[in-house]
Amino acid sequence: MPPRASLPANAEEILAPLMRKAKTKAEFQRVQCVWLRATLNLEDDQIATAVGLSINTVRCLHSRFRLHGVDALSGVGRGGRRRQNMSVEQEDEVLRPFLEEAGIGGILVVNPIKISYEQVVGHAVPKSTIYRLLARHSWRKLAPRPRHPKASSEAQEEFKKNCQRSSKKK
Repeated sequence: MPPRASLPANAEEILAPLMRKAKTKAEFQRVQCVWLRATLNLEDDQIATAVGLSINTVRCLHSRFRLHGVDALSGVGRGGRRRQNMSVEQEDEVLRPFLEEAGIGGILVVNPIKISYEQVVGHAVPKSTIYRLLARHSWRKLAPRPRHPKASSEAQEEFKKNCQRSSKKK
């Protein structure tokens, strides 16, 4: 195994105040991971056990600290859409003609949207992609139900037969 690459000489002075300023547990663990190596020169497996991270994560944090400095430790995580076919703005362009039609009272049908989307993207996509796209743009399926689930047609007919109409008194 190759020898460990050394951390910057002033790492201890940089990392000590960062541990006090850490706002989240994850941020504290990242800083503590590098701090333990800089101050106590612990092995990666010992640091992983002490901090509660995997050995690979510990090694990656040390490497990123050597390459990028303090900025590598204060990240907020990966997040984001990595497997997108197009940006949200491009999706909006594809949806615009369909949404305008639906906005004036038309019915929004998924199959034409799917065909248009596939033409822009250049490959087939499942229907679930289109439903997620519509949800991302705040569209949801709203359909009035034909009748109330607890309604009784017999009771309604009985009410019509026995109802006395109120007469207007003047």
